[in-house]
Amino acid sequence: MNQTAANALGIDFGTSNSTAGWWRPGQAPLLILENDQRTLPSVIFFNTEERRPAYGRQALGEYLDGYEGRLMRSLKSLLGSKLLKSETTVLGSAMPFRDLLGLFIGELKKRAEAQAGRSFEQLVLGRPVFFVDDDAQADREAADTLLAVAHKLGFKEVSFQYEPIAAAFDYERSVTREERVLIIDIGGGTSDFSIVRLAPQRRELSDRGDDILATGGVHIGGTDFDKQLSLDGVMPLFGYGSRMKSDAFMPTSYHLNLATWHTINAVYAQKSQLALKNMRYDILDPTGIDRLLALIEQRAGHWLAMQMEDSKIALTSEAQRRIDLSRIEAGLAAELSRQLFDDAIAPLLTRIQASVADLLQQAGLAGESIDTLFFTGGSSSIPALRQCVQALLPNARVADGDSFGSIGSGLAIEAKRRYG
Repeated sequence: MNQTAANALGIDFGTSNSTAGWWRPGQAPLLILENDQRTLPSVIFFNTEERRPAYGRQALGEYLDGYEGRLMRSLKSLLGSKLLKSETTVLGSAMPFRDLLGLFIGELKKRAEAQAGRSFEQLVLGRPVFFVDDDAQADREAADTLLAVAHKLGFKEVSFQYEPIAAAFDYERSVTREERVLIIDIGGGTSDFSIVRLAPQRRELSDRGDDILATGGVHIGGTDFDKQLSLDGVMPLFGYGSRMKSDAFMPTSYHLNLATWHTINAVYAQKSQLALKNMRYDILDPTGIDRLLALIEQRAGHWLAMQMEDSKIALTSEAQRRIDLSRIEAGLAAELSRQLFDDAIAPLLTRIQASVADLLQQAGLAGESIDTLFFTGGSSSIPALRQCVQALLPNARVADGDSFGSIGSGLAIEAKRRYG
């Protein structure tokens, strides 16, 4: 690469965290986005007391400080979902969900340009290998939506790069010999994989198509691990799995919505609460549903989801984790364990392992021929996940990237390569 600053920006719009990268000689690619941090949590809080949106850590802080308002998180999960064609109510007005995406990505652009001291009209956007599993049309619509949002924000030239490929280009800066590398990117909403040939002498090539041996992925990510941990470890305390007097199980939709970031607000709807109150009389043991109603009355769904995310992170290095639920009921707590977590996510890990096996077959390679297994993404440190992938690659050494920065750095490198 020539030794001038890049013309284009690279944006990694993530389910949990986002980054913006601008390649400059001799400097770290990622720009500061909030305080001294190079990540901006993908969160918007619509503060109804002050009639304004807040973003990132500030948004989470205002929500936890008790300001009245609405918290929106895991915004990327809207892409490919049916919600994308509908709207929601924020600050008393209807807002299309696609405008919500534009609001957050626009904030990323504004902060990146303020840090860079210049504007950008060219952009390389990261994207998962599949926004939607097994639905090519929905996947296309998700990509087209993101493209339209970027154009509306003032980017005149926009192109995509697969997120694991971007991570590979970041890793390539450190390789000293040719390697076949399997990139495992476990993000907040998707798990993406690529097998790539990397080498010091190939870094400057403008066309790396021949070096990408296979790409694949599955719509499973960190928020899915949070959800399963919540359902198995906490939601039984709130009536999940309770029996009705008819001997049928209590409907699970309320617990599923509470365990899923972008559907939590559905449980707060008056219609939903009324249905639960009527259902209470048909439950054999109303203890769980009473706790559920108390949680909903406090609008503590997002608080609980944060507890689950923190517990997932803790259980990557600890054997036990206790969640204090006394704000819902005096003395109430959930006792979680690494084993419970492993069991809860086992079906998801089976799908991830199968997807990696398919990737090897697609590339026509045996697992023994992979030199390096490179992990990146916020949930890539989960021990059971790493073990299930490593089992397929007996000879591969393991390398770790920046969990939240490898993709953004790689996109900055790619933006320089494409647009100068």
